[in-house]
Amino acid sequence: MELHGTVGPANTTVTDVAKLAGVSRMTVYNHFPTEADLFTACSTHWTTENPFPDPATWLSIEDRPERLTHGLQELYAWYGLKVGMLAKILRDAPNVPALAEVMEGLWSGYMAGLVQALAHEESVENGHPEEFLAMLRLAVDFNTWQVLTTSGLDDEVAAELIARMVTRAT
Repeated sequence: MELHGTVGPANTTVTDVAKLAGVSRMTVYNHFPTEADLFTACSTHWTTENPFPDPATWLSIEDRPERLTHGLQELYAWYGLKVGMLAKILRDAPNVPALAEVMEGLWSGYMAGLVQALAHEESVENGHPEEFLAMLRLAVDFNTWQVLTTSGLDDEVAAELIARMVTRAT
């Protein structure tokens, strides 16, 4: 997990893992026979120590713009705290099939849950639900947060901006 957060999964070798752990490569392979096993163990450990924001708590906010702003502020603040690991994992996933497999279940499912919580039932009322859901997917995307914050916006302002954009367009 430490190596994934510093050099990234694509640049982490079993030799590096064994050396850092003070064990032989064979010991690493005995505990994690496949790359997917290692990525699953690391992801499980990391998410236990760094729980995702819980979108279920946002559902108690009935006002859609307020719910969206609050949810994005919480998510963007979490992104800011976890940027080191998230940037490397999301950068490497497309190029490391075993990591992509693990992330498909973990990250993609979480992103879908965020969109569902933020949409709640409003997408049914919207005349173009596919556009509304696409905007929400863009709003919760880590890369969207990165573009906004590397452009000089802090997490709170970035969340408010995106929430206003989504609200105005729907």
